[in-house]
Amino acid sequence: MSRRRTAAVVVVALLAGGCSSAPPAKPTYELPPRPVRENETPLKLPPATNGSTVFTLIGLTTGFSNITGSHAEWQAKGQYARFRVVVTSTGLSSVPFDTKRQLLVEDNGATVGPDEQAMLIKRQPGTFDLGPNVRVEFDLYFDIPKDRKAVALRAVGGPTLTDMKNLQGTEISLG
Repeated sequence: MSRRRTAAVVVVALLAGGCSSAPPAKPTYELPPRPVRENETPLKLPPATNGSTVFTLIGLTTGFSNITGSHAEWQAKGQYARFRVVVTSTGLSSVPFDTKRQLLVEDNGATVGPDEQAMLIKRQPGTFDLGPNVRVEFDLYFDIPKDRKAVALRAVGGPTLTDMKNLQGTEISLG
């Protein structure tokens, strides 16, 4: 092949490579897979954002009537529903995060907050500072009537500079 032709092929190859409109992919963490817990359904839902907090629901367990911890056993008034939640802060500063503000939405539209006794017995967090770029994984326990079904989680992140009260939240449908 002549020098001119070789140079032309190289120029065309460089131009074709430079015309790509897709930005280079950012590297991601490769987290090892973990087995789900007994009777838990793994969830494959897209993350949902509220303010500067990103919520990812990764597991759901429903229909169990009692919980046992290291120091107590507790019976549900109806049935328990347990969400495995990952929250990540995308903000520049810490936000106060309150698990009590998260609400389960039932199939009749009613909402219920986390069951305080279940959360204590299972030693799940209450209120904590969610720092910038911090990721926290925990369970939310809800006690709902036996004839009800969980259809969504109304997730509420911490306050932001543009929304100091953050009253709205975002609803994450279970599909």
